[in-house]
Amino acid sequence: MAKKRFLTQLANNVFICIVSIIMFVPPLLILFNSVKPKSDAASMNFAWPSSWEFSNYSFVIEIGNLMQSFMNSMFYTVGAVGLNILFCTMAAFVLSRRKTRVNNFMYFFIVLGIAMPVNHISLIKIMQMLQLMNSGIGLILIYAALQVPFSVFLIYGFVSSVPRTLDEAAIIDGCGSFGLFFKVIFPLLKPVVVTVMLLNFLVVWNEFILPLYFLNSSELWPMTLAVFNFFGRYDSSWNLVSANIVLTSLPVVIAYILGQKYIVAGMTAGSVKG
Repeated sequence: MAKKRFLTQLANNVFICIVSIIMFVPPLLILFNSVKPKSDAASMNFAWPSSWEFSNYSFVIEIGNLMQSFMNSMFYTVGAVGLNILFCTMAAFVLSRRKTRVNNFMYFFIVLGIAMPVNHISLIKIMQMLQLMNSGIGLILIYAALQVPFSVFLIYGFVSSVPRTLDEAAIIDGCGSFGLFFKVIFPLLKPVVVTVMLLNFLVVWNEFILPLYFLNSSELWPMTLAVFNFFGRYDSSWNLVSANIVLTSLPVVIAYILGQKYIVAGMTAGSVKG
């Protein structure tokens, strides 16, 4: 029995190692070819470069206009995530604490948005009516709104695990509605808030279709469109394209590494009643 368990664990570990190696091959290939000369990177393999060209990164930053697109991406991402967290935490708190028929309907109506596709034609018409086309603010509002269903779904489950006795104690101590939420409840939501922030950060940062539809000016483009435009100009220079991809992916990788423990905690904490 012990031998069978050992062999099963060994087989699982070997399988996990093989899958991990397969998953690491593409990013390592991109990273390795980003420091090669153009002729060496043309074949896109793991062959040792004839020379290490770290100047590829400085060239990409200067010619690819990555600094401006980086600031644009940060502006859109921080703005969208901030708005989303602010309104979704308040909405989830109210819907979780006041479980009336109307609120229950509203919760399921909001969560239904997770499975509903985006109607880009109607959205474009609405943005044109509000004069938000080709606007960074308009793109932030779209980003924040599209992440509402998933954010409310996660936060709702976590808020339900927070004891109601805390609400009663805060009200007895003289807290109003906003004081109760921001001083008592919101600090307790740190695990799920960080989780939602990170997941929304990954989605917004990597978004390509929405800015392509709603931003006409290249000065407003985020990094995803900058990479697309750069690839169109230097599609034969795989070393430069690889360097561009590395620089664009770096903020996402750093954010995920720093917050991966919060993602696991936030996804599971709401499933257990406290």
